[in-house]
Amino acid sequence: MRVAIASDHAGFDQKGPIVKHLREEGYDVVDLGPVSGERCDYPDFGDKVGRYVASGKADRGVVICGTGLGISMTADKVPGIRATPVQTVQFAQLAREHNNANVIGLSGRFVPLETNEQIVDTFLTTEFAGGRHEGRVEKIMREDDPSFVGVPEEFGL
Repeated sequence: MRVAIASDHAGFDQKGPIVKHLREEGYDVVDLGPVSGERCDYPDFGDKVGRYVASGKADRGVVICGTGLGISMTADKVPGIRATPVQTVQFAQLAREHNNANVIGLSGRFVPLETNEQIVDTFLTTEFAGGRHEGRVEKIMREDDPSFVGVPEEFGL
């Protein structure tokens, strides 16, 4: 499996060890930057990973910023991407099983490296459960279709 990874300066210190860990586990890892811990903007790196995964150049993506929030939001804007921030191993499992997430965002400041490695391991080894979740994922992905005008205001009333 090919995994694209990137961070901003706040996630940089964890990116290298996670890349090393994944390579030791046998994954083909593409490091999309940055090359130093100098200040940089997370949207640039979230976009790079999102587009790399959406194009099919990687099977999954991992993005790391201070919280995992902003960089995930950016990656999720790329059509074809289902990105979410993840702070626990259980959330990584559920993001894959229920939402078929293809990119996760990690917190480089608030989650220890060891936990983030466990999160990534779970994210990469958990399969999508399908079944009742398939229709929901299809509904998530309709948001990428410019012709989708949204759920009618009266829906559910």
